[in-house]
Amino acid sequence: MTPENPYNTYRDQLATLNDSGKRKWVYAQKPKGKLYNYRNVVSYILLALMFGLPFVKIGGEPLFLFQVLERKFIVFGVRFWPQDFHIFLFSMITLFVFIVFFTVSYGRIWCGWTCPQTVFMEFIFRKIEYLIEGSHQEQRKLDAQSYNFEKFWKKSLKAIIFYAICFLITNTFLSYIIGIDELWKIMNDPISEHKVGFTVALAFSAVMYFVFAKLREQVCSMICPYGRLQGVLLDSNTIVVAYDYKRGEERAPLEAGEDREEEGKGDCIDCYQCVDVCPTGIDVRDGTQLECINCTACIDECNSVMEWVGKPKGLIRFDSEKNIAEGKKNNWPVRKIAYTIVLTALIGVVIALFASRTDLEAIILRTPGLMYQQQDDGKISNMYNFKVVNKTTQEVPIHFKIMDHEGEIKVIGEELKANASSIREGVFFAILPMQEIKGDQIPIQIGVYADDRLIEEVELTFVGPN
Repeated sequence: MTPENPYNTYRDQLATLNDSGKRKWVYAQKPKGKLYNYRNVVSYILLALMFGLPFVKIGGEPLFLFQVLERKFIVFGVRFWPQDFHIFLFSMITLFVFIVFFTVSYGRIWCGWTCPQTVFMEFIFRKIEYLIEGSHQEQRKLDAQSYNFEKFWKKSLKAIIFYAICFLITNTFLSYIIGIDELWKIMNDPISEHKVGFTVALAFSAVMYFVFAKLREQVCSMICPYGRLQGVLLDSNTIVVAYDYKRGEERAPLEAGEDREEEGKGDCIDCYQCVDVCPTGIDVRDGTQLECINCTACIDECNSVMEWVGKPKGLIRFDSEKNIAEGKKNNWPVRKIAYTIVLTALIGVVIALFASRTDLEAIILRTPGLMYQQQDDGKISNMYNFKVVNKTTQEVPIHFKIMDHEGEIKVIGEELKANASSIREGVFFAILPMQEIKGDQIPIQIGVYADDRLIEEVELTFVGPN
């Protein structure tokens, strides 16, 4: 809210609700302009990635797979195990901090440009709606008229196409959980063999249909927790889609031959194009609002109007409330620069954690409850349990070696190999001659080798006679 703007009125309800609390349907004008074209490119790239990535494989593994029930996670073709939980935990913490810092600095750019809800709604479903039902005025007229053949076939065709797309999206999401090969197998099996799964897919698609056909902008305004958080994350320094009220007021319709500056009128000609094009139904001139998703449709529309009336563009633009109040442009405070540096550093740490992740991991513990064993030749042995996690897609031969003492390792059982993407457990004896034992407990270093490559050194305790 801006006190300098006399048109502002306090609004204690959503823009899409009337005074009686009933839903006001948003008939958004089809946007156009430079920023909308950029959003088109971004959205189609994201859609191509979403639908195409399940088919991409690296070394026989899918690029991404998130089998939650089986605790099987693959990211960029690399399989992650429970032993990698620290990476996941730090990534989630980083994501949370990133969301907070990014929103404080740059507002809801995520919501308007890359959020799946916005991408699906504005660049798939809304475009189909324009294609079938026409412009926003034609849509309003169609909804207002009584049911006839035209209304029946248009509404029916739209509903069928919407649901078919929702079913496609549901199966695409499923491919990230079970894998594209398993999904393809299920699709080729008789439905009778997958009744439960098919029913769940239909139900999930129905929920998605309800979201994009009925709820629409209400998801961003009322349901999405990120949208609700912006009220406490944004401040006067945050970059948002903002109306320059100092330049725009007093707003008044354009009249032929007038001198607006001499008459005390601002650049805003009160054409309401910024309101008509808004997908959440708000008036950006009322200041920063909960429903604004920074989609920039109003910027494009206002720029085209300013160009038409011969005024400079940027009456509505990306800027902070503080910059507009002080008449500054593109002022980057030290705090915002610091946040950006912190964000970059956090991303760097996550990348470093992923890069430092090992393909093989060994856990060795001394067998509990057992003392040392004395061999026939006078040497002393200790028994150890080991677990080798092979995170690769290839079988790897494993052997152990005592690094800091004269001694040997004897593995119990068959030849030691770690199968691909599995955990190999077993037992071995570490054997030392008496002259190497300088007390009842001595430290010992065990090297774990994959072929001839040292992958890890584990420090253990070796128990000997007093």
